[in-house]
Parts: sequence; C-alpha cells; structure tokens
Amino acid sequence: MPDSLGTKPPPFVGQVSMKEVARLAGVSPMTVSRALSTPHLVKPETLEQVQSVIRAVGYVPNRVAGSLSSRRTSLVGLIVPSLRNALYAETIQGISDVLQRHGLHLMISDSGYCLEREEALISAYLAQRPCGLILHNTVHTEAARQMLQGAGVPCVETGNLAPHPVDMTVSYSNRAAGRAMAEHLVSRGYQRFGFASLRIGDNERLRERRDGFFEGLRAAGIAIDPAMVLEVGEGLESGSQAFAELIGRDASVQALFLAGDVLAAGAIFECARRGLRVPQDIAIAGSDDNDLMQQMIPPITTVRFPRYRIGVRSAELIVGRLGDETLQPASEDLGFEVVPRGST
Repeated sequence: MPDSLGTKPPPFVGQVSMKEVARLAGVSPMTVSRALSTPHLVKPETLEQVQSVIRAVGYVPNRVAGSLSSRRTSLVGLIVPSLRNALYAETIQGISDVLQRHGLHLMISDSGYCLEREEALISAYLAQRPCGLILHNTVHTEAARQMLQGAGVPCVETGNLAPHPVDMTVSYSNRAAGRAMAEHLVSRGYQRFGFASLRIGDNERLRERRDGFFEGLRAAGIAIDPAMVLEVGEGLESGSQAFAELIGRDASVQALFLAGDVLAAGAIFECARRGLRVPQDIAIAGSDDNDLMQQMIPPITTVRFPRYRIGVRSAELIVGRLGDETLQPASEDLGFEVVPRGST
C-alpha cells in the first residue's frame, strides 16, 4: 500500500478518478470497476486492496456516467404496500443480503396500498434506469403494467402467485393458505366461524386468503354468515374491536380466523379482559408467524410464510437475469406452513 494512504483522505478527495484508485491499488481500472460492480468475481485479497484504497481516498464512483453507457444503474427498486408493516422486514433483508454480495443497491418505497401511487413510483423508478424492480403487488393499473412490460427491466412480483405475472413471480398461494387454515380449524371440530382482516380494497392478497378460507369451509359443508365477516383497521386495538364486534353478533361463534398477526394478538388480549379462555371458550387463529404470535398466552395458531426466502430468491432472479438476459420468466411457489399452537 503506498505510504500516502492513511486514516486521513488525501487533498484530492472528491476529484480522484478510477484510474487513480487503480494506480494506488496496483491493479487495472477494469479490476476496480469489477470490484465495484461484481465484487464476488474479484479475488478476496485484491478486493480488500481496492476497497482499502477507496476508503482511504474517499472515492465515489460516477454511477450516472456508467448508466449512460450501460443504459442501467446498479439500483434495484422495491415497492411494498407499507413501510410501517413489519411483515416486509424479512423480505427486505433477504433482498438486501443478496444484492450486497453482487454490488447492487436497494431503494425502497411504499405505495400506501394504492395502485395509483404504485404506478407513480414505478414511473419514477424507471426514470432512474434501475437494473431490476421487485413489487409486492401482483395487481397493477393498466398503465403500470404497460410501463413494466415496455421497459425491458427484470421484474419480480412477490405478494401472491400471480396467474399472469408481468415477468417473474416468487411467492405462495394466499388462496391455498386460507383453505389450509379452514381445514385445520374444521379438523379440530369447530363449526361456527368468524373472519376479520384489514381492509381489502385493492389488496388481492387478503381477498385471496379470505376466499380460500371460505372455500375450505364450504368443502366441509359449512357456510359462514356474511354478518360474521369484518374488515378493520391496523393495530392491536382493531383486533380487540373485531373480536368484540363478532362475538356481539353471534355469541355462539366457536373460532375466529383473523388474517393478520397483530389482529389475532388484539383478539387474545380482549379475551383476557373478558375472562374468556382460549381455546376452551373460543379459538383464535391468525396469519404470518413472528415472535408476537409465539410468545402470546396461549401461543397463536398461524400460517407461516417464507418471507426471507422470498426476498432471497427475488434478488437471485434479478441477478441471474442480469447475467443472462436469455433466461426465461420464472414462477416459483415457495409454499407455506400452518403452525398449530395452543390458541386452537
């Protein structure tokens, strides 16, 4: 390492070029470029040497200039319905873990459960020349779908198994998950049910989960009373209110499926306030497993989705397409698991 490199950046910081980084590191400019764009292809000792120089001189690559020649940046855009919803954290982590290994960068926005807002974000992202897009939604406005199909940018949808994906999809069947929960509850002997979820609106994932639940009940010869189906807001209080509303409409209800982890926890808290035993007096089931579901008293029966693995595979498909543009569109079903616990 040249003596000029130390803990303090040299005076030309902010003006240093890739050629200067290469000279200081004793490698070619092509090796520096590869270390920045595809670090996994560089020998570890060489990569460390280049990165040490970059840190020392404060070199910042000109991504804009690179995008003008390659027609794409090293950015991958991710659009989720809400940044407040912790459900997406595992997927985001899986995506980030893969992209970092390949020198790609993640930018994240939320659509607010609004298809028009998603359309605007897709337009804004495409203007940045991303090398890939990952969308939680699998239903889009017609304008958004046309933009995606015309852009030629690798795109992965993750929220559901889309029957007609824009490009690629990695997910699970929400309908099958709802049906599996119905089968589990019926197998426990329950006959009278209630259902609550967040507001469905444009959320086809919740709609599919609800419809699958109803299908499972019908297959067992059970019809759910429309009065025992609710849509509520987010949060523990909404779960408590959903329970109070449903039990008030039919005191003989035996089991509730609340399609949301926090809603199910709120229902458990309301049972405790009312002195009701779970599952002896009423069974409670939720969806999306996490620490909250596992640590409740009793622990909550739920549907577990492989959200981290979905993030990993989504990013891997983007990276794979960048390495070989002839790769065909993929549709991967990573499945789910009904996790029986004490609440049912």
